[in-house]
Amino acid sequence: MSRPPTRRSGGSAREAAEAAFKSATTRPVEPAPGPKPSPPLPGAREMVTLRIDCDVLEHFQADGPGWQDRINEALRRAAGK
Repeated sequence: MSRPPTRRSGGSAREAAEAAFKSATTRPVEPAPGPKPSPPLPGAREMVTLRIDCDVLEHFQADGPGWQDRINEALRRAAGK
């Protein structure tokens, strides 16, 4: 008489292979985000895109290089800074 097949106590080879594959391909949990970055340094500038009327831009560019600094100064005065 033949004996029925016996099962291994650790599961089938397929289950072991799937478990190994999952552990090798699972993305690790990313750490929680750290503290917020500190505020920018005093006097630091940030690059932005700003839409300005053509005639206003031409006015500031008419005096040559430094027109961006002149626009910044005019905006600071208008903001009361």
